[in-house]
Amino acid sequence: GVRMRMEGREEMQGAVGLRCTWDIPPPAGTQAKWVRLNVGGTVFLTTRQTLCREQKSFLCRLCQGEELQSDRDETGAYLIDRDPTYFGPILNFLRHGKLVLDKDMAEEGILEEAEFYNIGPLIRIIKDRMEEKDYTVTQVPPKHVYRVLQCQEEELTQMVSTMSDGWRFEQLVNIGSSYNYGNEDQTEFLCVVSKELYNSPNGLSSEPSHKAKVRLTLLGPAP
Repeated sequence: GVRMRMEGREEMQGAVGLRCTWDIPPPAGTQAKWVRLNVGGTVFLTTRQTLCREQKSFLCRLCQGEELQSDRDETGAYLIDRDPTYFGPILNFLRHGKLVLDKDMAEEGILEEAEFYNIGPLIRIIKDRMEEKDYTVTQVPPKHVYRVLQCQEEELTQMVSTMSDGWRFEQLVNIGSSYNYGNEDQTEFLCVVSKELYNSPNGLSSEPSHKAKVRLTLLGPAP
């Protein structure tokens, strides 16, 4: 700290967001370097310098004692009624300027806290990350699954009317009566239907199959 204190103020101004407590001295009586925060029952220990990395933040104002009459617990830690789960990454961001999240931690949760503590640079980083994710999801084209259903003429109406949601009628092929097993008057048709599949975890939809009689199911492009 001593060496940095002796360097010119101009140089310190150049480091964005790093103008810390020696630049704006805290009021008398709050000079202690270490700060205890009790966030939703979990105690975090950090320094004034870390909390004041972001000058406009609630945390910086808190430890400078500006107009915030915050309650303290029996150990003297500032009491903050927020979720401690998301406070760790917030504090680490102030320590080293990077957002590090566990894979199962929701970015929305961090964003909510970053907005509460008013940490501008972190809010921008999370919003960018969330937008990137949305973009990659929407860029994935849906897969098409085709089914070919063989049915007799009299079954067609029933089959089309009982198609489950999402299936679309594509093509009807008259294959005559050569495949018929009984009454020669019935014409046989191949009915091609398709469905768009959006990426589900296993890549296949668990749609129930048609109520109509399905003698043949093909996966692959329509003929």
